[in-house]
Amino acid sequence: MKRIIITSIRIFMLSLLAIFVACSEDQGPQPLEHNSTPPAEVTNVTVQNLPGKAKITYTLPSDKDLLYVVARYKLENGTAMEVKASYYSNSLLLEGFAGQSNNEVKIYAVNRSETESKPVTVTVAPLKAPIYDIYKSLVAQPDFGGIRITADNPTKEEIGILVMQKNIQGDWVPLRTSIYTSVDQIKQSLRGFAPVDQEFAIVVRDHWLNYTDTLEITIKPIFEQLMPKSAFVGVHLANDAKTINNAYPVSNLWDGQFLEYWGSYFTDRTIDVGNHLVTFDVGKITKLSRLRLWQFSEPIGGQRMYYYLGAMKKFRIWGSNTLNDGTLNSNWTLLGEYEIKKPSGLPYGQENNDDLIAARDGADYEIALDKPAVRYLRIECLENWIGGKFMAVSEVHVYGNPNF
Repeated sequence: MKRIIITSIRIFMLSLLAIFVACSEDQGPQPLEHNSTPPAEVTNVTVQNLPGKAKITYTLPSDKDLLYVVARYKLENGTAMEVKASYYSNSLLLEGFAGQSNNEVKIYAVNRSETESKPVTVTVAPLKAPIYDIYKSLVAQPDFGGIRITADNPTKEEIGILVMQKNIQGDWVPLRTSIYTSVDQIKQSLRGFAPVDQEFAIVVRDHWLNYTDTLEITIKPIFEQLMPKSAFVGVHLANDAKTINNAYPVSNLWDGQFLEYWGSYFTDRTIDVGNHLVTFDVGKITKLSRLRLWQFSEPIGGQRMYYYLGAMKKFRIWGSNTLNDGTLNSNWTLLGEYEIKKPSGLPYGQENNDDLIAARDGADYEIALDKPAVRYLRIECLENWIGGKFMAVSEVHVYGNPNF
């Protein structure tokens, strides 16, 4: 009997404990202190209106248990916003406004018991958001196989440039290849379109879903083709680098082998001839649009490293219609200079899945529309990933229009 009573008491106590825990969980996290006296309000509030933003500066109350200051406001699109700053700060940055309208902001001082002061109400009138100036600078023009978008984003705002076409219902729908960026100079092409008149609508959107007006435009993409590799011929000029033991000919650049060691092109790392160069003939004078390069992927420790050893980090592409002794400053035109950046930003010898995805399908290196049509190409390695001049390239595709 005694054992049964003790067991019953234990069950009862455990039940009470379970109820207590459940109630505590229902209430969620609770303040450690219980001071129901509201703190004093902030004072000496000043407002600095900025593009799409407002900076509020204030004097903190002297309450000893002050924890933070919070501002609550609504954007022009109705989104409720809340911004907090600890008691170590005396300012708040309110973001997300479209701009050019008056907006009411309520500011509260909050103590460690989450008790709020009376609100201090101020009015902010932010300047127009940066997306509107970005929209004004936006230029859309025909490009090879598509449309080219350029715009200025001097403050490096995080924006989307939504490029839309109509679906079968006649509604504008953003393309999956729309532009999402925070770079200061936006220069990007969207390809994969037939060379017939195409209707596009373009709008700029920011992180807070503010939208500009819509630019509607009709563009006829320029015809682009993958140049037939059967016409390619390797050329060796006086200052071209030699391959390793002459075992990896220039033709490996277009042999269709993307991963095999024996199907790649390597220059001899032991020779010192300055920047390593390789030259080839594409078969006919062509208005080039881009080169797509696949860097050699070094097999290291059971995985392939794309940003490694002789894979190019910085390089140039040159073009000409006549051959000389290899001197670049005579009849060779610089078609473009490029730097390959590892998406992850990891140190040399370390790569993650983002790097793999960016590298495995090759990358396009665009040639500006104002560059001349050429027949002969040279690739000049300025620096590889190990810091040398030799190069390791798996494959090259050349795109352009021979009848431009």
